[in-house]
Amino acid sequence: MPNSKAIAGIVLAAGQSSRARPKNKLLHAVGGKPMVRRVTETALAAGLDPVVIVTGFETEKIRAALAGLDVAFVHNDDFARGMGGSIGRGVAALPPDAAAAVILLGDMPEIAPATIKSLIGAFDAAASKDICVPVAERRRGNPVLFGRAHFGALGAIHGDRGGKGIVAANPSRVVEVAVADPGVLADYDTLPDESEGGVSEGR
Repeated sequence: MPNSKAIAGIVLAAGQSSRARPKNKLLHAVGGKPMVRRVTETALAAGLDPVVIVTGFETEKIRAALAGLDVAFVHNDDFARGMGGSIGRGVAALPPDAAAAVILLGDMPEIAPATIKSLIGAFDAAASKDICVPVAERRRGNPVLFGRAHFGALGAIHGDRGGKGIVAANPSRVVEVAVADPGVLADYDTLPDESEGGVSEGR
């Protein structure tokens, strides 16, 4: 298994939070911290290195929310077209020695660092088991780890699509990692004060 320091993190933080307007949900406090900061701190605590933040909408506010953290930033000018371009920008910013990358959604702040470490532990590029997906309550969730062999396909994603198509196209390379972490199924489609709880399970 590669050293965890060879595994990068990409935090997608470019979206417009259309369902939460006029607020940017990534800046909304969860547990006393901006949502995007909690996600980023989780990535760092899990040992991902480097951690690349993809910005777009309200870039300066996102940067301010992450002040003091050891992260790199890359901007997606076409953020309004959807997350596909943001994934591509993030992958393009990774160093050449990155064996894999964990793609984290900026609106999923409940994930535990141990969950990411479990994905890293399951990663085995030599055995072509290089897409690691967390499973809780018998359902696949996020974040997902992709080995370097899939970076080209990730960089070619366009529009408002994530990596599901790559996962579906490579069933023999997928490792389902059972985790006791409901956070892998919970994202904040809206803010807690604008709906009943604001948390949407799954994607």
